[in-house]
Amino acid sequence: MTKRDLVVKIAKETGIIQSDVADIVQRTLDSIAGELIAGNDIELRNFGVFEIKVRKSRKGRNPRDTKNEVIIPERAVIKFRAGKELKEAVEKLDPAQFR
Repeated sequence: MTKRDLVVKIAKETGIIQSDVADIVQRTLDSIAGELIAGNDIELRNFGVFEIKVRKSRKGRNPRDTKNEVIIPERAVIKFRAGKELKEAVEKLDPAQFR
């Protein structure tokens, strides 16, 4: 599903015009991104938590030239942890349908 698909679906379900829905969806995503960039976690009840984690520095190797090691610096990454209800709903899915 794309952002556009989401906008169309919400517009149909609510009767709000698509341009207004698109603006609301974009503002929501911008707010989430802004909070993450500021270093804050985002908790959406019954959905999940977006949080900033620091990935440690580590050694990496080029598969074609395994003798040369490269130091990969530590960096901040976004992690998502599904909420209880979402996790339970996903666990009920049949894995065969995704192959």
